[in-house]
Amino acid sequence: MNTDPIADYLTRIRNAISARHKRVEIPASGMKRSITKMLADKRFISSYEEIKDNKQGILKIALRYTEGESAITGIERISTPGRRVYVNSGELPRVLNGMGIAIISTSRGLMTDKEAREQHVGGEVVCHVW
Repeated sequence: MNTDPIADYLTRIRNAISARHKRVEIPASGMKRSITKMLADKRFISSYEEIKDNKQGILKIALRYTEGESAITGIERISTPGRRVYVNSGELPRVLNGMGIAIISTSRGLMTDKEAREQHVGGEVVCHVW
């Protein structure tokens, strides 16, 4: 049993990048689907597809490389099950002065720090990606 599936998701991506894999397969969930869609929209990953099985499904993520370097240079879990990190709209973090993204879980769903700033909402800081 995995106590923090989001940390496991981020670690699988981090390990696949360090091993220079072209794709990685991760068990799916609603939050993982949303984070993956956000990473694809912000061009941190090339593409993804969801494979249906008789259980929860599998996310097949194609990692993005440019001239041998990964588009994701760092990915870090911020809020953990043992230490939740909440911020209001005025305290939203900026990752690498706007070069990266912070993924925020708000009452309006998952969004980047920039989107949350524009909508004046705060929430739980899930992770940083740069």
